[in-house]
Amino acid sequence: MIQCCVSRADGSGYCRTMTETIPDKTPVEINLHSKSRLLVVAFEDGKRFELPCEYLRVFSKAKEVRTLGHPVGGKEQVNITHIEPQGQYAVRLLFDDGHDTGIYSWETLYELGERFQENWQGYLERVAELGISRHAPGAEKPQQRRVKMLYFTYLFKQLRKESEELQLPAAVNDVQSLLEWLRRRDPKHAHLFRDGTLRITVNKQFSELFTRIDDGDEVALIPTSPTAPVAKQAPI
Repeated sequence: MIQCCVSRADGSGYCRTMTETIPDKTPVEINLHSKSRLLVVAFEDGKRFELPCEYLRVFSKAKEVRTLGHPVGGKEQVNITHIEPQGQYAVRLLFDDGHDTGIYSWETLYELGERFQENWQGYLERVAELGISRHAPGAEKPQQRRVKMLYFTYLFKQLRKESEELQLPAAVNDVQSLLEWLRRRDPKHAHLFRDGTLRITVNKQFSELFTRIDDGDEVALIPTSPTAPVAKQAPI
């Protein structure tokens, strides 16, 4: 049985369960995180891949993509809108740029996951060589983001504030990079943002480390324990 889910940026979404007999390299979870433009695929063998929508779009097996003769460009902001099961072996991914002919078999998704680093580096090198932009025509270049931070329990006490407005550097674009930046920004309190000690919500939805941070988001840091972690002592 395979659970296919779409979770949208506004918190809505849908799930479909596939119960047919299925082949090897079978996914047990296909979960779209629309806000982060990321498709998470987990397989029976324990492998779990986080595949950007842009990556899936430019590596589509559709004939019109395979026969182009050059890499697809302008898809940096592309997103998946629907996941449609195709029998017992594949899904069809529908993208918001109108591309809807890409069929992704379980073997294709597994291979794209296994070879992500190699494929993606090759793609970046190729588009740079040909002068192809990843930005859609007329798309604005990434800018700094302004977010509202909310702090709970011991964070509120030790930081002496329950909220603040922050302007994030351009490189801070997801929860993981936000936490890393918070640790660098305030070394005295870096231990308060230690991995594994916080649950994070973005716009009141519990997030993953890969959850995208956009301008105007509200990010809440909620400690998993009532006791604050202790700063590590420097070796003598």
